[in-house]
Formats: sequence, structure tokens, C-alpha cells
Amino acid sequence: MKKPRQMLEAVALEYGRFKTPRVSARGRDEVARQLVDAARRQGIYVAEDPQLLALLSRLEVGEDIPPELYTAVAVILSWVYWLKGMKPGDEKRNSAAP
Repeated sequence: MKKPRQMLEAVALEYGRFKTPRVSARGRDEVARQLVDAARRQGIYVAEDPQLLALLSRLEVGEDIPPELYTAVAVILSWVYWLKGMKPGDEKRNSAAP
């Protein structure tokens, strides 16, 4: 008996240019695979958190995350900063034009 294929879902967040992290892309199945593959190719950390995904997937592209998700997203962002050897604010200096 074939096991049903699990649906893949992905939500991308952008932070640094905005005061609050916001949804920059989202998709299901093939679009989600493309988002995850593109992120990994660019060295972007991909977190796998089904509970956070369920909450973020309710948001529209371009929408800021709501205050009740600040802590959960901050935990992931702090992990990403640590992995990259960065401190908060570095992303603004690194993206500024010379």
C-alpha cells in the first residue's frame, strides 16, 4: 500500500530592511521545494518548525509577523546570527552601499 505523499509547505521571512520580520514568500509543494532549494543554495538557514510554520502560513506575503510570534521568530533569528557569527544590526551594515 502506497503511503500518502506529505504536502510540503514553506514560508520565507525577511528581516533587516524592515522594523519587523515579514513574510517575503510562501508556497506549497513544488513552490515550497523551490523556495527551500533556493534558500539553501544562497546559504540561508532553513528552520523546520511545524508549529511556527502553521502560524506563519496564515500570513500573506508582505505582511509583518504579529507580536505574538516575535519570541518564536527571535529564537530562530538568534540561532541564525550565531551560526553566521553575526550580531543584530550586522545585516544592516552588510547591506549598506559603500
